[in-house]
Amino acid sequence: MKTRVISGLIMLPLLLVVYFGGIALTIACMLVGIIGVKEFYGGFRSINIKPSYAIALFSIASLYALNMLQVKEEAYMHLWFFGVVLLSLIYLFRVDFRALEDGMATITGIFYVVFFSYHVVLVEQSEYSILIWLIFLSAFGTDIMAYFSGYLFGKHKLCPKISPKKTIEGSIGGTLGSIILCVGFGALFAEGIIIHCAVIGLLGGIISQLGDLTASIFKRKMGIKDYGNLIPGHGGVLDRFDSVLFTAPMVYYYIMLVL
Repeated sequence: MKTRVISGLIMLPLLLVVYFGGIALTIACMLVGIIGVKEFYGGFRSINIKPSYAIALFSIASLYALNMLQVKEEAYMHLWFFGVVLLSLIYLFRVDFRALEDGMATITGIFYVVFFSYHVVLVEQSEYSILIWLIFLSAFGTDIMAYFSGYLFGKHKLCPKISPKKTIEGSIGGTLGSIILCVGFGALFAEGIIIHCAVIGLLGGIISQLGDLTASIFKRKMGIKDYGNLIPGHGGVLDRFDSVLFTAPMVYYYIMLVL
């Protein structure tokens, strides 16, 4: 626990990137994509599946180039999706050296790590950019409150075959913690949409745990404990941001479809 707390404190300055936003945040998200997808592919390589990191890097560069150049036409985004799938399938053309899993893992990593994390940038660039804080309050708040709730009250296993230490009590506590944090933020900084902050807190508390469990499934199937060791007590970048990968798209689409 001590190592996790110390590492969490070390990561606090990263919140300055969220505060300043703009190009600093965009670059930070791009780096998360670059490092995170490399960690993700490393897990696949541990089970002899060989996704293409080069295609992932090209996909990251082109995605963020479209954003920085402020290309708004949807057709270009559709072209990016098409390009990711096309390149990943062409990657299989060396049939003597590639398995179908290599192409599928390439596509999965780009969409799961790169595209999902890109939604942090999209939220910051939306009309309700203030709600970017709810991504992290919900994701990290759920994780922290679930940990302590499970430690203090946990008796009933949530998904023992996926993550043996997680409990139903911890899950409920994590969700409540997310709601409380998001409502508190809304009361202080977004009073006019505080009800929406509460809903985002509820949805975020649930979906961030689904993101955490999804990461656990990948790691269990890959036979690894952590994606990396960059952050002491937390593993790699992907181990720390696995719940953010699910929470950021949820907040963005809530803004677009509801607000």
